[in-house]
Amino acid sequence: MSEFNIISENKNSTVVSEYTPTKTKATSYQSEAELEQAFIKLLKNQAYKYVSITNENDLKLNLRSQLEKLNDYKFTDTEWSHFFTNSLANKKEGIAEKTAKIQEDHIQVLKRDNGVEKNIYLIDKTNVHNNILQVINQYEVIGDRTNRYDVTILLNGLPMVHVELKRRGVALQEAFNQIGRYQRETFWEESGLYEYIQLFVISNGTLTKYYSNTTRFQHTNKSTDSAAKKSKTSNSFEFTSWWTDASNNPITDLMDFGKTFFAKHSLLNVLTKYCVFTSDRSLLAMRPYQIVATERILNRIEISTNYKKLGSIEAGGYIWHTTGSGKTLTSFKTAQIASKIESVEKVLFVVDRKDLDYQTMKEYDKFEKGTANSNTSTAKLQKQIEDPNARIIITTIQKLDRFVKKNSGHEIFGKHIVIIFDECHRSQFGDMHFAITKSFKKYHLFGFTGTPIFAKNSSSSGRIDLRTTEQAFGAKLHTYTIVDAINDKNVLKFRIDYISTIREAEDVKDSKVRDIDREKALASPKRISNITKYILEHFDQQTKRKSSYAFTRHIGAGHSSSDQTELNALVSSRADCLSEETQRKVRLNGFNSIFAVSSIEMAKTYYGEFKKQQSDLAPHQRLKVVTIFSYSANEEDNELDGIVDENPDSTEGLNKPSRDFLESAIKDYNQMFGTNFDTSSDKFQNYYKDVSMRMKNREVDVLIVVNMFLTGFDATTLNTLWVDKNLRMHGLIQAYSRTNRILNSIKTFGNIVAFRNLEDATNEALALFGDKDASGIVLLKTFEEYYKGYEDNGKPVRGYLELIDELQGKFPVGEQIIGELEIKEFIKLYGGILKVRNILTTFDDFSGREILSERDVQDYHSMYINFYDDFRKVDAGDRENINDDVVFEMELIKQVELNIDYILSLINDYQSGNQEDKEVLVDINKAINSSVELRDKKELIEQFINSITVGASVNDDWHDFVNSKKVEELNMIISDESLDQEKTYKFMESAFRDGGVQTTGTAVTKIMPPVSRFDPELNRGKKRETVLDKLGLFFNKFFDISNGQL
Repeated sequence: MSEFNIISENKNSTVVSEYTPTKTKATSYQSEAELEQAFIKLLKNQAYKYVSITNENDLKLNLRSQLEKLNDYKFTDTEWSHFFTNSLANKKEGIAEKTAKIQEDHIQVLKRDNGVEKNIYLIDKTNVHNNILQVINQYEVIGDRTNRYDVTILLNGLPMVHVELKRRGVALQEAFNQIGRYQRETFWEESGLYEYIQLFVISNGTLTKYYSNTTRFQHTNKSTDSAAKKSKTSNSFEFTSWWTDASNNPITDLMDFGKTFFAKHSLLNVLTKYCVFTSDRSLLAMRPYQIVATERILNRIEISTNYKKLGSIEAGGYIWHTTGSGKTLTSFKTAQIASKIESVEKVLFVVDRKDLDYQTMKEYDKFEKGTANSNTSTAKLQKQIEDPNARIIITTIQKLDRFVKKNSGHEIFGKHIVIIFDECHRSQFGDMHFAITKSFKKYHLFGFTGTPIFAKNSSSSGRIDLRTTEQAFGAKLHTYTIVDAINDKNVLKFRIDYISTIREAEDVKDSKVRDIDREKALASPKRISNITKYILEHFDQQTKRKSSYAFTRHIGAGHSSSDQTELNALVSSRADCLSEETQRKVRLNGFNSIFAVSSIEMAKTYYGEFKKQQSDLAPHQRLKVVTIFSYSANEEDNELDGIVDENPDSTEGLNKPSRDFLESAIKDYNQMFGTNFDTSSDKFQNYYKDVSMRMKNREVDVLIVVNMFLTGFDATTLNTLWVDKNLRMHGLIQAYSRTNRILNSIKTFGNIVAFRNLEDATNEALALFGDKDASGIVLLKTFEEYYKGYEDNGKPVRGYLELIDELQGKFPVGEQIIGELEIKEFIKLYGGILKVRNILTTFDDFSGREILSERDVQDYHSMYINFYDDFRKVDAGDRENINDDVVFEMELIKQVELNIDYILSLINDYQSGNQEDKEVLVDINKAINSSVELRDKKELIEQFINSITVGASVNDDWHDFVNSKKVEELNMIISDESLDQEKTYKFMESAFRDGGVQTTGTAVTKIMPPVSRFDPELNRGKKRETVLDKLGLFFNKFFDISNGQL
């Protein structure tokens, strides 16, 4: 062992508590090869075994050898051949299947020559240090293009972590893009062993990040056109993660990253403990702050058990992780690991019922079938508690409360229990805490919250000894604030508009001095009318309804199977209520919003005003406005945070006028969506779930609420919160945070439009839950700063004016751009303009100050898309390097897409002018060239224009023409590639129904012609890619002009 210089480590901590970066840095030039060798040397010093493997044959031999060592078993040649072909390198399995094998099915069954079955471990997850870590470099794969991979970490012989390096000074995204190219071109080649990779690490020496295999796979797989998969967008790069120490300080240098992340115990823990394979078959690699929180809780359980502190405040604690940082994932992973501690009888994972939506239940159900359900009955909970095999139980606050009250003296109260609360800032936890501590005796109590209750923001009501989070749960075990999350780009910043609607101060804290005149002024019909008018006039701008993007909707996923019988009886006509979930890829325009108002009376008034002001519009022009509320006992908001918990289960407490009004609003909803809900208890619960689902799918435009949906609700398509309500402290942060989930490069901030003066309340809340300088980090810059430029940490950031000046000076419209360096400069410059323009368009001040005319924008878009098409061509030749080096902001280009209706209107103008106005043809050509989506239809549109006659019906003729061409071109593909006609039509019908061509799995092989078993595997792979390319191009050409039907 003398050859190794093992760095000092704490065996119990995956993330180092505090890391001091290496002080001595190399000052001389370092090539990529030198960086690679320095990194390998570091790994060797940390007890990684370096082996020289550069081809598949050696990789397979080594894999066999390492699995034999791990399992203490020698394969016969026959056994190995069968095991390798069927269990390790099955041709029917791709990235998702192999990831499932590592994460969920790492013990494979070998059928020995004598017929006896034997378990073969791919990984030892119990004793992680029994696993063998090796490092290789420059592994070569020969396919359509030869690729050599920089550094790969083998775990028991299987490629498990790939490290892609670039020399210092090169953009980190270049390494990210290169991995994307490997996944497209060669990871699946040969035996596909590189599809076992779980984690990617990218570094340019100075900056280093990591991410899971399906992060890149999911984003490249969203496109059905294999050529389009070669596109480079910054969107998927946003889902990469920094490694940090336990105090959230980033560890970015490759050598420092290597000493910490690649410490053997850390890497093995991340791979075996801290990855989560979700029910939609994507792999999530936990971030360092999530791992720290998990281990702090596990450590507290161990120490408090050893020191016999069970049932006391010292046996628990709380985790402060800001809203949107993934604390539910962290808390549930903690529960899962804690349930495996031998001394622990059970783990109760407690959530609020209104947070237990379909997607969350589906994830929980993965760990134990039926373990999560939203029934109010405690029978299921009692059965689980009394089942010795049910180690982890997911329940709701409401069910646990009922169980405790109904089962005094139950034997579970004397057993060793871990209780984990998700969202422990909720007000009812004071009562729940008292019930738990009174009933359970040997417990650990832990809470997760994004907004802790401190003395400053605590309520004056309730038990004096349980007013703060620390009093209720114990010491704070880890912190990750909103400032940390925004710095790490895990959530978005906020942009806040304060719209003055009343002259006097609106934030008087003592309700006793609020006079009646002021309350009347806030509720005056004129003010309500003006605010409603403002929202209607600014809705498209604030929610970016002129921007379009691809999105995957969950259809039929609104309810759990436990609710299904009841639900089918209620709304049997709706396909959405099927328990079998389907996903549909759609193109959406913009985002949606929540409107938070101060009372039920205000909700009723606003809802009526929206109906009134939209009454003269055609149904398809009206915003889909929905409302939901339920509480009445505390309609006057006396809580310090401005949010009172509402009951999503029942409307029984509502007074008759409020319930009648809600009944009428739900009838409007039923008419809008073809549902059958009402205010009765069961149907109202399902109404709540349905509203939640439709908000997440961006089917509702404005949701008017009093308190519901302002905490715990996550919808990536939600970008705007309209506020006519006094919010404060944790309630304000919670409400604002509904808007700042990351979705794509179009959604760059959470948008808050406040019709009350909440500026002081906002600054106070940010100071409490961030720090005194938080507003400078959490809030967006002003219009003038984005337009004219500003300084960020002492560095100048150019504004829109300067960027446009450079664009017009260096790249005038109509002039050809020659040379790779000039092209790269244009792409980078115009990409920067697209980003800042995307923000500026939400400001009223930008109107009239765009500088570029509409035709200028079309021309620059056309140039940009030309280069995009050029770089994504299969035969890129010498341009391979520039392709990996360039980031195209295609989502920002596509957000201003012109649709086919606009083109048909121009064709109609051309037709109306007896086909004599040739300028219209110029407009049509420019519009098509400036649109990514319309370019692949250019030939189709031109053929249609040439086919129409004077006096023809453009719309009718267009649909007939498209249907004819669709059949003609699909039949041509079938003929040219000798495909099975019936199966190909069914395959494409599914693609048009689901919104994408299925590129993985075995579906495509069923339509292909029989292939001789003697035909080289390379030829079969090429044939498959050719077929998918052609079908993908066909799909892109016809899908969005076919109403989802082949």
